[in-house]
Amino acid sequence: MEKLEIKMGQLERKALENKVPITIVFEGWGASGKGRQINELLQVLDPRGVKVYSTQVSNEEEIYRPFMWRFWTKIPERGRMAIYGRSWYSRFIVEKLDPMMSKLPVDKAYQEVNNFERQLVDDGHVIIKFFLHISRKEQKKRFKQLEKNPLTSWRVTDYDWKKNKQYEWYGEVIEEMISRTDSKYAPWHIVSAENWRFATVSVFEKVIEVLEKKLASLNKKTRTKAVSLSSIPHSMLETSDLSRELTRKEYDRLRRIYQKKIWEIEHEVYLQRQSVVIVYEGWDAAGKGGNIKRLVRRMDPRGYDVFPIAAPNDIELAHHYLWRFWIKMPKAGHFAIFDRSWYGRVLVERVEGFATILEWQRAYREINEMEEQMANYGTLLFKFWIDIDKDEQLKRFQDREKVPSKQWKITDEDWRNREKWDQYRDAVDDMLYRTNTDYAPWTIVESNCKLYARIKTLKTVVKTLEKHLIKH
Repeated sequence: MEKLEIKMGQLERKALENKVPITIVFEGWGASGKGRQINELLQVLDPRGVKVYSTQVSNEEEIYRPFMWRFWTKIPERGRMAIYGRSWYSRFIVEKLDPMMSKLPVDKAYQEVNNFERQLVDDGHVIIKFFLHISRKEQKKRFKQLEKNPLTSWRVTDYDWKKNKQYEWYGEVIEEMISRTDSKYAPWHIVSAENWRFATVSVFEKVIEVLEKKLASLNKKTRTKAVSLSSIPHSMLETSDLSRELTRKEYDRLRRIYQKKIWEIEHEVYLQRQSVVIVYEGWDAAGKGGNIKRLVRRMDPRGYDVFPIAAPNDIELAHHYLWRFWIKMPKAGHFAIFDRSWYGRVLVERVEGFATILEWQRAYREINEMEEQMANYGTLLFKFWIDIDKDEQLKRFQDREKVPSKQWKITDEDWRNREKWDQYRDAVDDMLYRTNTDYAPWTIVESNCKLYARIKTLKTVVKTLEKHLIKH
């Protein structure tokens, strides 16, 4: 055992050096020794690089967001380790009889879990999943031992005894869970835990085996082929009629109407616990900020957050690229408004080379999966592409340079991006086509006339929410 402990410590340090994030999941029967096995690992690991989580019954913060939110927010930084004593699999074991399960068909629940694990592994994570197995007889014996000790008797509940009596039924649930989530990228490891020493050795050996394999693969020069994407049949931007205009008089009339309605709708959104996410993407100087200002002008600021998205900082870069967006997802009853978003992965990161070809091509699927999870939970998602032509952008750039109060809005980077207009146009076409779904469609907003664009976004949000809230 001493050799295994030394080896484990060495591999943890190598994983840190190579910035490999590690997630270890312990699931198993009640009293199978999950806590004990976690403790055995912690005795040889550097505690500064490890975070332990125990998944309990959902709290308010978790209930009011998509199920996987609570786990996305906890994924480890590169080089760090997260250990779970129960995890997202509580959805299929502990919460099997919970009313919340009826909100999402079990097939979609499995899909969300598999997508989550695949996305992390694609990003370089190592996921090691253990199920600690004991017999019904052994579980009953351990329950009685725990009950005899006044210090541990609280750990055995009537619910635990109920599961022991229904051992065979729960066994079928567990078998289904394992078979449907046993993947090449995140396989299950069944550990016989009747003898805790044997279980500890088995856990250490498997963790060492997986980490050695992962670290060895980092030294191999492997060529990963980019995904072969089919060409898009048409450009959605071709439907954009940039000649559309609105007079100031008509704009002021409609603005007052829709801003009053959005104020009323915001309160109904809260009462019905409806979560709303609004994404603004668009060309530089297209008017994203102006659209957002008119949207929230009369809203209660306690009911929404506006997130301006810039280049990721060091902490964000140390996580999966979607992490910084998952942590911003709104509670049910609130709005989250993004001034630029996760679509930077397939726009600026693609064009400027901050993401590899494989990474940005993979992102279309990952983004669609994230948005589908929002929709599965019931979140309403609005995605606006604020569109202008190249001549209008030049006019606005020049205006910003001339007017002192607007000069802060124009940077050298804006001019550099403009030089790559055609490259960005290709990226936008791909993005709109490949992420335009039934549950999260794009709305193209013609913005050569700012007044027209502001009313169109306001009207779209108001009309869609009115229709949705009436139905529900």
